[in-house]
Amino acid sequence: MIPSRRFFMLGVVALPGCSVLGISGVARDIYELQPVTLPAQTGRTSQRLMVLMPTAPAAIAIDRILIKQDPIAVTYLPEASWSDSVPQMLQSVLIRTLATDGRLGFVGAQGSGPIPNTVLLTRIDAFEVAALADGRFDVRISFEFTVLRDRDQRVLGTRRVAGSQIIANDRADTIARSFQLLLDDLLPDAAAWVLARAA
Repeated sequence: MIPSRRFFMLGVVALPGCSVLGISGVARDIYELQPVTLPAQTGRTSQRLMVLMPTAPAAIAIDRILIKQDPIAVTYLPEASWSDSVPQMLQSVLIRTLATDGRLGFVGAQGSGPIPNTVLLTRIDAFEVAALADGRFDVRISFEFTVLRDRDQRVLGTRRVAGSQIIANDRADTIARSFQLLLDDLLPDAAAWVLARAA
């Protein structure tokens, strides 16, 4: 019998789907981070924002949950993974978060809509769990956002967003929920900053 995976969205368990087996033959649980809902704005503009695929180091730019035992040792949780590569998952989260504001005429990925007025570049510097000396774990994220005007590539602003949260164990569900809580905390201000330059 092939074990089936479980799919998690914001901590809600969906019905079992098709099997996803790791090298060891053990099925991995799949986690998908969700967008943040921003307060709806009155007055919609015709401005169009394109969210490019975020860039990230090779160790981050896959669908596995990264664990760092020390600054140079990289490993991954064997029993869990993200629903997509980290850059693709974050791009989807950003697009859906920015669209909830309602003030822009279009928010989307490259090739999915009209010619944009502004472009959002995202560099992922950290999306990891660091093992601490006391046996606890530190969930860390760090991004750098840059907004460009499309017609002349003028930089309209750059902003760094970072946060961390200490957790007691390295259970996959604990880690995934901690990443979601960090996004819930950091994205509203970061999204407001992007929208102020794109609107």
